[in-house]
Amino acid sequence: MPHEHAVFPQRWHGGATPDVPMLYVPSTRARLLGETMNARPALWRNPWTLLGGTIAVLAFVSFVFLWVYDTLSPGPSAPYAGIVIFVVTPAIMLTGMAVAFWGWWWNWRRWRRMGGERVVPWPVIDLNDAPVRWKLAAAAVAGTAFLFLSAFGAFQAYEATESVRFCGELCHAVMGPEYTAYQVSPHARVACVECHVGSGADWYLRSKVSGLRQLYAYLTDTYHRPIPVPVHNLRPATETCQTCHWPEKQSGYIARRYVYFLADEQNTRWETDMELFVGGGRPGVPGSGGIHWHMQIEHTVEYVAADPERATIPWVRTTNRFTGETTLYRSADAEGEVPASATWREMDCMDCHNRPAHIFRSPRDLVNGALAAGALDPTLPSLKQIAIELLADEYATTDAALAALGSGLRQFYAENFPEVAEQKREAIEHATAELQRMYRENFFPEMKVRWDAYPSHASHLFSPGCFRCHDGRHEADDGRVIRSDCNLCHVVRAQGPPERKQYAASAAGLEFEHPADVGTDWKESPCHECHSGAAP
Repeated sequence: MPHEHAVFPQRWHGGATPDVPMLYVPSTRARLLGETMNARPALWRNPWTLLGGTIAVLAFVSFVFLWVYDTLSPGPSAPYAGIVIFVVTPAIMLTGMAVAFWGWWWNWRRWRRMGGERVVPWPVIDLNDAPVRWKLAAAAVAGTAFLFLSAFGAFQAYEATESVRFCGELCHAVMGPEYTAYQVSPHARVACVECHVGSGADWYLRSKVSGLRQLYAYLTDTYHRPIPVPVHNLRPATETCQTCHWPEKQSGYIARRYVYFLADEQNTRWETDMELFVGGGRPGVPGSGGIHWHMQIEHTVEYVAADPERATIPWVRTTNRFTGETTLYRSADAEGEVPASATWREMDCMDCHNRPAHIFRSPRDLVNGALAAGALDPTLPSLKQIAIELLADEYATTDAALAALGSGLRQFYAENFPEVAEQKREAIEHATAELQRMYRENFFPEMKVRWDAYPSHASHLFSPGCFRCHDGRHEADDGRVIRSDCNLCHVVRAQGPPERKQYAASAAGLEFEHPADVGTDWKESPCHECHSGAAP
């Protein structure tokens, strides 16, 4: 009668085989590991593995539930939804899995110290064993599903962190001013990452590394108020602005009408019609030159700034790309030669258009624009003056500002024009609401953000702008000077009140006439020295 079990010597994995018999069990696993003599415990049966597995399962269920709910919900997702669904819950799930594997390893180490060294540390896969095949198939399906979900979640996390709402609303206390201004800017349809990150993995990685530093500053409340500008590690304009805008485009002359209201009781309207010589950047083509001469492919314009804000420029250098001829212009205020440690910056779009998407308008521009558009009633006496004063005043908080604006106009007209206050009550209430809207979109006292914190260099009215170089005081060794000539970039075609407007009789245009009688002062000093944006 054959024996049901045979006797084989036990196999020790790390040494010689001792003369200790064991019963044969018809299983490859038993044959290799000697389960009948030294059975391996279930290593996953420990508190850490059970805890980690529970966390991972709950996180996975939460991920599926939140993703389905967010997908089926009408309207746009909440600003934090993408982060919670595709970053937070996967991170919790991976943490749970790590804890579970650590518990498995910890139990295995503990078991070995207790004399379980006879067991092979790695599992043995025997495809002839049906239960093993089923387990392997289940593991393959689960692993494939996990990899698919990981790839899906990673892509969704990438999309969430690249979205406009992520940039503007996740850190709202810091980025609230920029996000608010962006929504009413000329670039409101351009995503933040198109300019601040751009394409390619290199700049994507840089932006995320920089974001870690910014996140730390946000969490520790050590960020600057306001955020310093310019952004010195911003991607070059050739890789952002010029992917949409063509600097060589021949724009020629562009007609503009500037509407201004005097700070008198009648809010007298004054119009200035100008032609801006924008030109283009293609040399030798009719209509080239003009303002966009600085972008001309024939020349390279470089400069050294004396301050981080690039508001003071002592040295300017132009280079002809074809001949190599270089001309250095030195400001009359510059002392000595260009320092060897100085950093030359090649001029690009951002040196003039430094506020393309985050524009904080001055009280003067806001009130003039609203009066011209009819949003403010110009028949309300002295509205221009009192509105600018209310907007330009400094307030501790936005709520305090809105309260002051809410009562300011009513009080002014009740005290100075009681009949108007009674007859035009509706117009005053409408003007009050309009001023509050202006303030919410352009003034953020908690972050110390307003128009004079972020001046625009695209003009020269409230900041040095063009006059940083075009001041008539930058001279080359051969006597050439960077001109300060009004007609170099624009020509006045008509000006004055609509009922008695003066029109140019020749291509040379009119000599500029200041709306307020300031004599010849406007000829002797740059505009920004008098115009602060807070003066009517």
